[in-house]
Amino acid sequence: MNIPRKSGLAVIGTGMVSRTHLAALADLRDRVRLVGVLSRRRDRADAFAKAAAAVLDHPVDVYDHINAIAADPAVDFALILTPPDARIQAVQRLSAAGKHILMEKPVERSAAAAREIVDICAAADIRLGIVFQHRTRAASRELSRLVAEGSLGDLIIAEAHVPWWRDQAYYDEPGRGTYARDGGGVLISQAIHTLDLMLSLTGPVARVQAMAHTTGLHRMEAEDYVTAALLFANGAAGSIIASTASFPGGVETLSFQFTHAAVRLGGGLLCIDWHDGRQERFGVDAATGGGADPMGFTHEWHRDVIADFIDAITDKRDPLVTGRMALNVHLLIEAIIASSHDGRLVTL
Repeated sequence: MNIPRKSGLAVIGTGMVSRTHLAALADLRDRVRLVGVLSRRRDRADAFAKAAAAVLDHPVDVYDHINAIAADPAVDFALILTPPDARIQAVQRLSAAGKHILMEKPVERSAAAAREIVDICAAADIRLGIVFQHRTRAASRELSRLVAEGSLGDLIIAEAHVPWWRDQAYYDEPGRGTYARDGGGVLISQAIHTLDLMLSLTGPVARVQAMAHTTGLHRMEAEDYVTAALLFANGAAGSIIASTASFPGGVETLSFQFTHAAVRLGGGLLCIDWHDGRQERFGVDAATGGGADPMGFTHEWHRDVIADFIDAITDKRDPLVTGRMALNVHLLIEAIIASSHDGRLVTL
């Protein structure tokens, strides 16, 4: 019997989300082998490699440069977990070496820089996947299916609400909430997950009028509160409220009015109230990291993203969320910020 070879993986970046990915890799140990790790801080790389070796029951190398990953024949793809300002060189070296790339959101700090990364990977004919794990939830997949089959009817209203909380200590980390490192605040670092999921269900936004603000609850450069009115390309109206200044933090929700039903997607629970009187519930409530603990959520969604990416490489198909798909949410975020800055209606 032929036993399929495990995919070889290198992890780049050892921030807080690396722990979630390590738990996901433990679940996928029969399909993927973590070859090594690279970090700008050697002490963090050493600590991650030691923890990973203990969890995965095999040695994990520590790379000293991106070129070492690019040259390693045991590596099939890389998982990039760095802040968005530290990605372009890695993408250039890895894509030139034919290594596929799975990357934490956002793609980059701006839509133009994100498009450059997408184009580099396309020119090298390697797969570029983005970790938008909210799309992998069972409730999200069920709603996507219902929208695609048209049983809910036409979309009339779409509302996104992200009432999250981050304390000041979160923003005291150097670079966090700045334009130079992160590309912005709550929109690009937190609400981007909900906005990406929304766009996957609604289609593109045509026009936006918005206000972005930094509240007195945080000392930070970028925005921690945003409100926006939307007009979608399909004629539906909508709104966004996104915050990391909403103590104690709550579950993000997407609410929709269709011609046949009202729909609410909150965390992992989908609630449908049909106009004919039927009520349906799908999935379960789930913590999503909206409160004081940014990592207060299951690793299972990340596991499913990685598993899908491995399948995409094997099957020579697009992953669940490609880099090009992710450009849509980058363009919306930039339109919201431009509308707030200029005090005008912005057409996308």
